[in-house]
Amino acid sequence: MKKRLLSVILALLMAISGLCVTISAVDVEFSVSAASAVLINADTGTIVWEKNAYEQRAMASTTKIMTALLTAEAGELDRKFAVDRYAVNVEGTSMGLKAGDIVTRRALIYGMLLPSGNDAANAAAVSVSGSMSAFVELMNRKAAELGLENTHFANPSGLDADWHYTTAYDLARLAAAALENPVFAEICRCSDAQVEFGNPPYLRWLSNSNKMLWQYEGCIGVKTGFTDNARRCLVTAAERNGVRLICVTLNAPDDWDDHRKMLNYGFEQVKPTEIVLPNPVSIPVIGGYEQDVTLVLRETVKLPLSEQESSTVRVELYTEPFLYAGFAAGSRAGSARIYLGGRFVSEVELVTSYGVKAQEQEPGFWSKLWQFLRRFVGV
Repeated sequence: MKKRLLSVILALLMAISGLCVTISAVDVEFSVSAASAVLINADTGTIVWEKNAYEQRAMASTTKIMTALLTAEAGELDRKFAVDRYAVNVEGTSMGLKAGDIVTRRALIYGMLLPSGNDAANAAAVSVSGSMSAFVELMNRKAAELGLENTHFANPSGLDADWHYTTAYDLARLAAAALENPVFAEICRCSDAQVEFGNPPYLRWLSNSNKMLWQYEGCIGVKTGFTDNARRCLVTAAERNGVRLICVTLNAPDDWDDHRKMLNYGFEQVKPTEIVLPNPVSIPVIGGYEQDVTLVLRETVKLPLSEQESSTVRVELYTEPFLYAGFAAGSRAGSARIYLGGRFVSEVELVTSYGVKAQEQEPGFWSKLWQFLRRFVGV
């Protein structure tokens, strides 16, 4: 049947569990040491707080977020192979690999995300693409796919190099995408892990350099970084009460404190927000004891939103023009499409809030005559 479209603006009519406001950096009561910083709502991508978030800067080992994501996406995570000798000939932080060591891609993801091994990043790059240069091309293609317009990679590890840069905002978006990968998400939240490598392989412990994991409630990752040029860099993700925030600082002398301030602020501003229909929505019923029926959402929909974000929510209702009587409560009658700032978020079924029985029809003249004749002749 032809659908009926109702466009409903929910800006002031949503059931909001708490008021929250998106405020620019100059309006809040705290400052950060970082040269560039951003806090985003991971579920919506909206900036909650920022300072020079679009300024291009070196990113140090936060580069390994991209390297680890691409390694996880490449698959064959538990296939064993020998480490290329050129890959481990690198300065800086190390997983402890030696040329010829037998290792897996999964172990290398642990090695680059926990102790931030440059050797692990390079070995993974060679394993996935055949060479580090080919892998760098893959990194930049992935950045383009994710819409990271102010990011360019020159190596898999994050060592200082020309044309190796990002922004706080791009890095936050990269982290949000990486956390959607279950392998990446599982590994980056580990404070330590036991992995096997060597020649012959044996088990050994790796520790995470990200102390936010045990110092901040709800922290689920993501990555530390440092070089002489980039200085201290940090990407943190945290979850509380259904809200996921991602915090990024670049060139931040006091990054641990910066992140605590920003995350605390974010959890005060962004709250789970239930989306409800603003007024009773009903459609006609044909052939029933009720002339119409009220529709409701089949399931509760909650989005983590600030007050500013909630003002951009729009719900479009697509319903049947009418229903024939004889349906039960919970019968499908359309759908609700939820948009945030013009971007599609989700779709939920619209169902009947109660059932409507069909009316019993009074028999007409010919029907009554036929019934009489059948009784009269005994058929």
